[in-house]
Amino acid sequence: MTGRARRREPRQERSRAMVERIVAAAREVLVARGYDGTSTNRIAAAAGVSPGSLYQYFPDKDAVLTEVLDRYLDAMEARVSRAFLDSVATAAPGPGTAAAVRGTLQALLDTFAAEPDLLRVIVEQLPRSPGGRRAAFAGRIDDLVTTVLLTRGAPGTEPARAMAWTVVRTVEHLTTGYVLERPGFPREVVVDELTALVAGYLDARLSGGRVASDGPS
Repeated sequence: MTGRARRREPRQERSRAMVERIVAAAREVLVARGYDGTSTNRIAAAAGVSPGSLYQYFPDKDAVLTEVLDRYLDAMEARVSRAFLDSVATAAPGPGTAAAVRGTLQALLDTFAAEPDLLRVIVEQLPRSPGGRRAAFAGRIDDLVTTVLLTRGAPGTEPARAMAWTVVRTVEHLTTGYVLERPGFPREVVVDELTALVAGYLDARLSGGRVASDGPS
């Protein structure tokens, strides 16, 4: 899916309300029918508007779905960033990262679990492209984590960026997998395991050690 801009912005309250109905309907149709089964005609019907009214504001279905994705990611970014910064701010002084990791994991799982059906469609049917909205979202989280790692003693910007990229992609993949696969064990178990995994990795790197031996010397 390639991002497309709206044709125009609604100016009147009635028009804004119609756009909101269109976006809400697009989300419902996307979840129910998937990307391939979503069309502007189905979105318009679900919103209770004519296709012509939809086209006044959105040139095609990708433009409407881009709005759905943007809103979802904006809300996720705000929630996860706030939880991460709050966890860092309230963590005990020192190099340990477990408290910050745990708080962020809880917020991420809360966010994913709030709309699992939409999450599934996004993950399975809207692949992340290098210049796309999802990649930009991950990149901003990378930057946030990099900044915090530098304040925690990371040995330079490039090592901090590599650590952040590794952690963000690992956490994203595993938390998404837990929500979508429903493996059957309590959420606190996966939070404990992920906290041990990620905090162990970060604490080892920040202390100048290696996570695992490269083999006998």
